[in-house]
Amino acid sequence: MKRKNLLCTALAAGISLLCGTSCEKKPEAGTTSGGSSAAKTLKFSAIPDQDKKNLEKFNTIAKHLSTELGIPVEYVASPDYASSVSAFRNGDIHLAWFGGLTGVQAREFVPGAKAIAQGDTDPAFIAYVIAHKDAGLQPSESFPKQIGELNFTFGEPQSTSGRLMPQYFFEKEAGVPADQFFKKGMNFSKGHDATCELVQAGTFQAGVVNYSVYDKRVKEGKTDPAVVQVIWKTPPFADYNWTAHPDLEKTYGAGFTDKLQKAIIDITTKAPALLEVFPRKAMIAAKNEDYDGIKGVAEKQGFLKK
Repeated sequence: MKRKNLLCTALAAGISLLCGTSCEKKPEAGTTSGGSSAAKTLKFSAIPDQDKKNLEKFNTIAKHLSTELGIPVEYVASPDYASSVSAFRNGDIHLAWFGGLTGVQAREFVPGAKAIAQGDTDPAFIAYVIAHKDAGLQPSESFPKQIGELNFTFGEPQSTSGRLMPQYFFEKEAGVPADQFFKKGMNFSKGHDATCELVQAGTFQAGVVNYSVYDKRVKEGKTDPAVVQVIWKTPPFADYNWTAHPDLEKTYGAGFTDKLQKAIIDITTKAPALLEVFPRKAMIAAKNEDYDGIKGVAEKQGFLKK
């Protein structure tokens, strides 16, 4: 009898252990053991229009958005402008701080993508034509046609303020295509900081640059305005923007894009120090139609070919 009781006890214990490991209900896919949804990381990027050190500050934007949205947010660096658009197009990122042109490209390639926010200066952005002090040019409100004879550099090939819109204005003023206007060829730097540095070093006699980058560099003592002079300012055009991928609504639920837009705009009041990353004084709402002018120029110059 004792042996029989011991066998029964052991059998009961084994069944209990078996149920404890295999009969227990497992969490559903996409949830934690506590039953709550496991939030997918929202990855975003920004066009590399400035030096690497400044772009790393976008990690602070990621941390802030993560707190505001209650989900993991990660900044993913892009090696160049085209890569940031490709990452958005392929769904590797679902949010980006684009320039005017790259934003138009991303929204053209991804139906349903939306421009949701922009900086306070972006509806009427400008570019500076800068020249080395020895180039023989003086600041003027009139278009400096002499730059066509100089060793001149644009910025990154797909930059709105470093190439697309300045080229449009140059061609309009000169009456000929840019590749005919610039006698020494069309040159391109790796970005706005690089353009300032190349002109200051005398590598190029003149160039075109994002006005806010130039002003910030002068303020920080990185560019000497006595050596690198602003000789002309372009007419205004729309530029930078936050663009959201349509898959955000599928991943995080209906209405998430509006929530994200609010979180970005609220940086102005909740975390104003973060605006220096851009740099801007405020974030405001944006919509796709704000960039119709950029889209028209991009189409004419062949930048929207799929």
